[in-house]
Amino acid sequence: MLKKGSKKLINAWSFYDWANSVYSLVISTAVFPLYYSAITKDETVVFLGTEWAHPDSLYSYALSFSFLIVAMCSPILSGIADYTGNKKKFMQFFCYLGSISVMCLFFFKGVETIWVGIICSMLASIGFWGSLVFYNAYLPEVAYPEQQDAVSAKGFIYGYIGSVILLVINLIMIQMPDTFGITAGLASRISFVMVGLWWMGFAQVTFARLPANKTYQKPKKDYIWKGFKELKTVLAEIKDYPTLKRFLIAFFLLSVGVQTIILLATIFGSKELGLETISLIITVLLIQLVAIVGAAVFSRVSKRFGNLKALKITISIWIVVCFCAFLLHKDMPNVSLYFYGLGGLLGLVLGAIQSLTRSTYSKLLPETNDHATYFSFYDVTEKIAIVLGTFVFGFLIYLTDSMQWSVLCLGLFFLASLIIISTLKKTKYVR
Repeated sequence: MLKKGSKKLINAWSFYDWANSVYSLVISTAVFPLYYSAITKDETVVFLGTEWAHPDSLYSYALSFSFLIVAMCSPILSGIADYTGNKKKFMQFFCYLGSISVMCLFFFKGVETIWVGIICSMLASIGFWGSLVFYNAYLPEVAYPEQQDAVSAKGFIYGYIGSVILLVINLIMIQMPDTFGITAGLASRISFVMVGLWWMGFAQVTFARLPANKTYQKPKKDYIWKGFKELKTVLAEIKDYPTLKRFLIAFFLLSVGVQTIILLATIFGSKELGLETISLIITVLLIQLVAIVGAAVFSRVSKRFGNLKALKITISIWIVVCFCAFLLHKDMPNVSLYFYGLGGLLGLVLGAIQSLTRSTYSKLLPETNDHATYFSFYDVTEKIAIVLGTFVFGFLIYLTDSMQWSVLCLGLFFLASLIIISTLKKTKYVR
């Protein structure tokens, strides 16, 4: 078994970002939202016997529901995983659920199969976020506190590079389908299969090297109830750590904005600003490439000036992004250039804020073996935030028939998070 802090173990852990980030980019952010938007454009769709005049709201609510399921299940699963020492098995299960569901999106061919698109995208979302509960919980086990900022950033950098490579391949197929003897719609559907195979295949590198059983406790007949007891214990412990508790509140507020923007940015550009698909894909690529630099830069900023100051800088930039997006409208001259500029600014802080929040939380944890249970709180906090964010976004679209007010509302969540982060006290590892 590889030793904690070893280069091989750290690289193996980080490589899961390379594997699964293609889902985050191609399915959550780029190709699938645009494919869904094109399929449902000017259409009233029927799902579960209900007509939806705003298909974008249906997609937003479906994502909310998937995150709610993960939020409800992950504390129980992670508690069981901590007690039985089976984090890797749970991580594998969700990885395979997600990757297979993504491949099944191939059968989403039009509005008549909208149920395939909605159900499979929900299951893929559950698989992706469910696996991250256990992936994140490995961070304190693969790296020491002084390594965790850099290791967390390395994971995101791997993810951005891998996902950009596959997105470029998919983009070539979608933009030049005649070269491959297929239609643009079929090219998009083939890209969904490629994402699933990439995710499942490269994840094997991580699964081969991560420790399978950290605690070596033999499961007893009541180990499911032990999971509930572990959860209750951690709930009580968090109340005794005010800095950790306040950080989770701030993390909840910023996650409302971060994840909702990631999920719905391309639909905003398509529907609200009327941008062409190629412009949106270019923006997504720009965000990913700049995010590689941003994650590395802010890792150094946090090392020199501390996590809290680095977080305050990134949150402030997110507030600027939301306000500027609110001011954009489709009739502006050169609106695509402004959108590119916002994409570059967003990319600078996208990887940074995800990396910094993960490593900061890891540093704030008390001495414990229940890493999966503690990280389930982190993930549940994020999922409930996404439930709120995507619901608010979809509901404001329904009320105003515009996404601009939804974006401005997200900026208020960032502002509240910044205020709370500014009140946090410094600790031994977090300053």
